[in-house]
Amino acid sequence: MTTTLFINARLIDPEAGTDGPGWLLTGKGVIAARGTGEEMPQAEVVVDCGGQCLAPGIVDIGVKVCEPGERHKESYRSAGLAAAAGGVTTMATRPDTLPAIDTPEVLEFVARRANEASPVNVLPMAALTKGRAGREMVEIGFLMDAGAVAFTDCDHVVSDTKVLSRALAYARSLGALVIGHPQDPGLSAGAAATSGKFASLRGLPAVSPMAERMGLDRDIALLEMTRARYHADQITTARALPALARAKANGLDITAGTSIHHLTLNELDVSDYRTFFKVKPPLRAEEDRQAVAQALREGLIDIISSMHTPQDEESKRLPFEAAASGAVALETLLPAALRLYHAEALDLPTLWRALSLGPARRLGLECGRLAVGAPADLVLFDPGKPFILDRFALRSKSKNTPFDGARLQGRVSATYVAGARVYEAA
Repeated sequence: MTTTLFINARLIDPEAGTDGPGWLLTGKGVIAARGTGEEMPQAEVVVDCGGQCLAPGIVDIGVKVCEPGERHKESYRSAGLAAAAGGVTTMATRPDTLPAIDTPEVLEFVARRANEASPVNVLPMAALTKGRAGREMVEIGFLMDAGAVAFTDCDHVVSDTKVLSRALAYARSLGALVIGHPQDPGLSAGAAATSGKFASLRGLPAVSPMAERMGLDRDIALLEMTRARYHADQITTARALPALARAKANGLDITAGTSIHHLTLNELDVSDYRTFFKVKPPLRAEEDRQAVAQALREGLIDIISSMHTPQDEESKRLPFEAAASGAVALETLLPAALRLYHAEALDLPTLWRALSLGPARRLGLECGRLAVGAPADLVLFDPGKPFILDRFALRSKSKNTPFDGARLQGRVSATYVAGARVYEAA
């Protein structure tokens, strides 16, 4: 395999917490050497980074690819191209498809399609219960053998506590990771906004932030009982953070993530009823957004994900209450996350700890690092390059992004998977 030497790079190392100039050598699909001096090894290909940032490729937990069932919204080919253009080198894909990914046969189909069509790594997740109906758990062992990296019913919260406790106990016996969506399903049903003055003035059905706290408290209590491995997919409110901190302090095997939309947008962004801003859970108050960003900086929240959810025009061009929830974000994840860097809320190593190292560790992967011997999954990007986003230029089949027309900073120059370039900006 070709050896590649990256010179004049600004190396972003989330594991060491460093951000500085250096060079990096890749070969045989892994990082072969790195340094900061002028003496550099020989290589077949030399890439002059011109002072741009070279960081581990993004590991995105919670990507929805609409195969099988809704390929017109997103395919593994289109999602893979969008991921590569966004600096995402590994996608952990959700099972909320039609039908749900709840049997080894469906999972094997998905894995085969992904390997054929996607230029980036794809790791499929499986449903926790059959049909994501919350009544009967799936064959966790067989699905793990077929390649499932985690188990989740996504936004279909398992409301039967006995079913969830049995699933957690069984997952614990096999070492499986369970991903939960912390919401009380009764309170959050039908909600389109977060309760408060804004939602009342707009006449939108709303849900209290306490629904997230209540859902998380329930799941934490079951973790104390079962000692399972658990990840909360989206923590979006300040009220949920103390419970998360106590669970970690008590030694439970729990991590938490948040979505890029809840980190960079707030409830006021839906003021003109733009349905591209309708996501699940709904956008929160600015105080919640700031609290979540602070928790991310302190390491209480471990992971940032895109929560990429393609929706077609027909499902979004509806009154706000009736429109489908979700937004595409594979290509906007990096520039949107850099908003936090430019606002001096997070430095780049901390940001990449949540974008790459944290999710890689939670899934038991070797990537997400710039260490010698780690997979050569890399993203080269210019953090200060400005642009105006045009949703029709996105590679995703669906164009439902809340950042359409937004002024953003940070463009991907090239993406590498196992040392091979899978994307290069024109």
